[in-house]
Amino acid sequence: MMTGVLGITDIWTYVLGTVAIILLPGPNSLYVLSTAAKSGVRAGYRAAAGVFLGDTVLMVLSAAGVASLLRAYPPIFLVIKYAGAAYLGYVGLMMLRGAWRRWRTRNDPAAPRLVDTRPAVADRPFRRAAVISLLNPKAILFFISFFIQFVDPAYPYPALSFLLLGAIAQVTSALYLTMLIFTGTFLAVQFRRRRRLAAGVTTGIGALFLGFGIKLATASVG
Repeated sequence: MMTGVLGITDIWTYVLGTVAIILLPGPNSLYVLSTAAKSGVRAGYRAAAGVFLGDTVLMVLSAAGVASLLRAYPPIFLVIKYAGAAYLGYVGLMMLRGAWRRWRTRNDPAAPRLVDTRPAVADRPFRRAAVISLLNPKAILFFISFFIQFVDPAYPYPALSFLLLGAIAQVTSALYLTMLIFTGTFLAVQFRRRRRLAAGVTTGIGALFLGFGIKLATASVG
């Protein structure tokens, strides 16, 4: 395969693959969506900024050859993946707890916004999103396996290749997360009117986070 732009092999395959992977539901996108639905556009963008930071860290680690280190020392990978699985599971359980509280008060007019009245800063969306991004099994597999396949090892300036690949991934992610943020604000209006819907959607997202935790716990670095 011939070298393309800045040492990237087959850049259009990378672009199409990146778009397809980002569009797949994952912890990052679901957390940004749920944050925007609960706390508004500003909090949604704070969560998105946390996702960008976490993904940038994963890109740098991938470029630095951490994947090879994890393969050489499996116990390090085991610690990371089980800690990550536990955290994603914790986030899922907290969402399920919130859904249960919504469901219990669905017919109580005295508490119309039991879950939604907390300010965005109380949940620290930036920090939580960054941690979720760092532990996101989809992102880990993307940057460790798919991401590095498009860098020509013979190119004399591989840092430029990784920089361009990272920029493509981040721009695509930014556009997608922006769409989710404004979708989330629309859903917030629906949730305030229909608490059963809010409880059902939150339950589904919480269950997905538990699934992501299980997926990460059973993932392999190879």
